[in-house]
Amino acid sequence: MIKITAGKFLAGYNGGDPDEKPIHAVNLTRDFYIGQYEVTFAEYDLFCDATGREKPHDEGWGRDKRPVINVSWQDATDYAAWLSELTNKRYRLPTEAEWEYAARGGTKTTYWWGDDIKLNMENCLDCGDTYANQTAPVGSFTANPYGLYDMTGNVWEWIRDWYSSYSRDPKTDPYGSMIGSYRVIRGNSWEDNSRRSRPTFRGYHEPEKKTSYLGFRLVQELDNQ
Repeated sequence: MIKITAGKFLAGYNGGDPDEKPIHAVNLTRDFYIGQYEVTFAEYDLFCDATGREKPHDEGWGRDKRPVINVSWQDATDYAAWLSELTNKRYRLPTEAEWEYAARGGTKTTYWWGDDIKLNMENCLDCGDTYANQTAPVGSFTANPYGLYDMTGNVWEWIRDWYSSYSRDPKTDPYGSMIGSYRVIRGNSWEDNSRRSRPTFRGYHEPEKKTSYLGFRLVQELDNQ
């Protein structure tokens, strides 16, 4: 886990899709830890062994250090609850604001590496990498300035929040809507094009969705919160 220090940033992107707008100020008042990598099959399979769950399919690409896929929002949440009980620490999915703040890595550019697409920085459909039409082992590409790997590309990641529209109002520790039909996903994947690699790009799915392009990473809350 990588510690992320609390801070302020401007969420959203005026040059993007309608649901990336408007840009609005966000204040995160609490430090948090976030997974340096997406949760892997090796980690998730331990959970399945311990709880008697059926292991998700790996599409024939391999398990071990590849990000776990074919898991629902509830599967991800159940894994976080199991890990919390096992370790006596508080794990959960990141909020949308926490995820974007971490994905930006302290930068203000369109992508964390700059304003233009740069090849071989992530695993996506037109990113020039060698992992054609499948996931890559976590950590196969350069980390962002916060030391986080695969925040864009490889697999979309389940987010804690229900999907809803942005407003211009400043937000403090936002959690999003309390009800909804879809959960937010973030981060682009191996089967999508590079325009979706902006840390501001938003996706959504029904929480029961299980697919080969969708996984997750966890946040750990600090003990004094």
